[in-house]
Amino acid sequence: MKILFTGGGTGGHIYPIIATVREIRRIYPKKDLEFYYLGPKDEFSLILLSQEDFIIKTIVSGKIRRYFSWQNFVDIIFKIPFGIIQSFFFLLSIRPDLVFSKGGSGSIAVTCSARILGIPVFLHESDVVPGLSNQVTAKWAKKIFTSFPKTEYFNPEKITLTGNPIRKEISEGSKDKAVEIFNLTLSKPIFLIIGGSQGAETINDFILRIINDLLKDYEIIHVTGTQNVKEVSAEAQVMEEKDLDKYYHPIGFLDEEKIKHAYKAADLIISRSGSGSIFEIAAVGKPSILVPLPSAASNHQSKNAYAYTETGAGMVIEQENLTPNFFMEKVQLLFLHPEKIEEMQQSALAFAKPLAARAVAREILEFLMLDY
Repeated sequence: MKILFTGGGTGGHIYPIIATVREIRRIYPKKDLEFYYLGPKDEFSLILLSQEDFIIKTIVSGKIRRYFSWQNFVDIIFKIPFGIIQSFFFLLSIRPDLVFSKGGSGSIAVTCSARILGIPVFLHESDVVPGLSNQVTAKWAKKIFTSFPKTEYFNPEKITLTGNPIRKEISEGSKDKAVEIFNLTLSKPIFLIIGGSQGAETINDFILRIINDLLKDYEIIHVTGTQNVKEVSAEAQVMEEKDLDKYYHPIGFLDEEKIKHAYKAADLIISRSGSGSIFEIAAVGKPSILVPLPSAASNHQSKNAYAYTETGAGMVIEQENLTPNFFMEKVQLLFLHPEKIEEMQQSALAFAKPLAARAVAREILEFLMLDY
């Protein structure tokens, strides 16, 4: 039996695939299942997948931008058709029993080829607003798994609400281990600031603007993005008061081993509002401030954020409102009312879907009619 996975090229597409495959292996430990990945050549994604024993194939990936760009012509005329041809022959060679798509620009060529070859397609959508690839694929997908209760565009008869698959290991952190990894003092409430798998320059710049005000009352683990960490660290050293530098802990990227401990230590998380981040924050039961990425397609990060925070699990600050006075006022008010923090924690846990990956894994195995 062969299952082929496909998806964009960001952590938001790849981590749910990894979580799902791990659950399939837990439920069905026999060795007669092979896992393939077919998608765009992205170094970050391929490193993650190679650690999970996938058989990896890559294709040329094009993107249809929802604004005028000359690159659209190149992608539509050359890259996307070539990607479909590549996918067709890969699928013809592999002959998987099922294609599981996480969406993104890298997936549409694969799911189109699967349709041509009559290979069943399962689809998972992370966001409130599906991306263009998933909107197209949904027309012929046999099953559609969704993360949020009110996902737009899809046929309700095809939908199964599962939540966004997250890695089970995320919730297994240790505060003592976090102290060791990040050299924490634990003398102040700890903020974990995450800008997504690539970092967020706007959030980084904002934190540097208010770094001394923050460090007077809080300790910070700041995930800057791998490409930004040297610059942010250097600027912080210049700007921060010397007696406060021990409370600031910049890091480029948190791998699975580190992020679970950072989650455990955090008293408050400031994050973008990709679905993966939201569901991980919910699973570990932490209060959060979400800052949606304004340029996200179809404003999906903002819709994710409001769908989540209307449960009481966190608060939203739009990027245009991210000013020092407004932000500090919100944070200080929150920590003056510990009962509000407790409410956020409980609401986050109530929203969480920690068994999402297992639910998707079971659906896949049942479709393949494998006994377990």
